[in-house]
Amino acid sequence: MHSAYALNEAPPRRGRLQLLLILLVVIGPMVLATAMYQWRFWVPDGRNYHGELLGDGQSRASLGVQGDDRHWQLLVTAPQGCAEDCRQLVYLARQINIGLGRDADRGSHALASAQPLDEEYASRLRREYPQLQRYPLDPQRYRQAQPDGAAQLWIVDPHGNLVLRYGAGANGKSILNDLRLLLKISRIG
Repeated sequence: MHSAYALNEAPPRRGRLQLLLILLVVIGPMVLATAMYQWRFWVPDGRNYHGELLGDGQSRASLGVQGDDRHWQLLVTAPQGCAEDCRQLVYLARQINIGLGRDADRGSHALASAQPLDEEYASRLRREYPQLQRYPLDPQRYRQAQPDGAAQLWIVDPHGNLVLRYGAGANGKSILNDLRLLLKISRIG
């Protein structure tokens, strides 16, 4: 006598259970990830970067800087002239660029100043910072984008987008680590 099922066939109930488990394994993580994104639960607090992440589409031009560079750039902005905090950031930008080692050719450093530099500092920059790019800075546009008006160091991608921002007291090693991470994951520049 033959049973209703052949020897190799599973009963329909068991087959449905397997199908549901397969769908749950495949679709479940997608549904969970979407819910986590939408309702912001179980999102880790940790991050891999040290500066302020800028994801709002601002560019160099948004700050009033009319420069164009096709490298990752460490841009120092000085809306009030290049005082001591600005000079420290310019020095830090150069050291970070040197610290990139074999990837140093993928990066550059620049200074955008709203006011002319004093002649002593300008000649020092020409002598000691020969690769430093200099750009004019539109103070009105800068104030619209950055109302605090302090000197800042920015990491700018090769398309001119602002990626990370650091204040005058930033740690150079942290900035270097951030830039190395960006260069590692980036296929541009």
